[in-house]
Amino acid sequence: MNDHEFLRRFEDLSLPHDQWTHRAHIKVAYLYLRENSYEEALKKMRCGVQAYNAANNVPESDTTGYNETTTCAMMQLIATTIAAYEPIMPSPNADAFCDAHPQLLTKHVLRFFYSPERRMQPKAKTEFIEPDLTPLPRVNR
Repeated sequence: MNDHEFLRRFEDLSLPHDQWTHRAHIKVAYLYLRENSYEEALKKMRCGVQAYNAANNVPESDTTGYNETTTCAMMQLIATTIAAYEPIMPSPNADAFCDAHPQLLTKHVLRFFYSPERRMQPKAKTEFIEPDLTPLPRVNR
């Protein structure tokens, strides 16, 4: 499915839940960041993930559901990757972006920045917490 169809299905909540993978998260973030300011893309991602989770009955607990720190940190990593590489090697679509940047596809990429205790604090679910191991790259806003 092309980027337009993929994003439409995410936004209208018709994307099958088994297709809502880590890669799918990266693709949505890339598409939002490519077409919007960082702040607007983050807002869309935040609202979209929460709506998608609710529509798919994803339970909210200390370890499941939406996590503000994870969302913000990943958006920063994706935005800085776009800023660094897209001007030199533009991606024709979201899948090509993912293929060109496999470092973003590991669910464990945030381990370079956060200890498990820090990222999984109850407060991290509802507000962004800065990393404790090393700073995230800064987004030029």
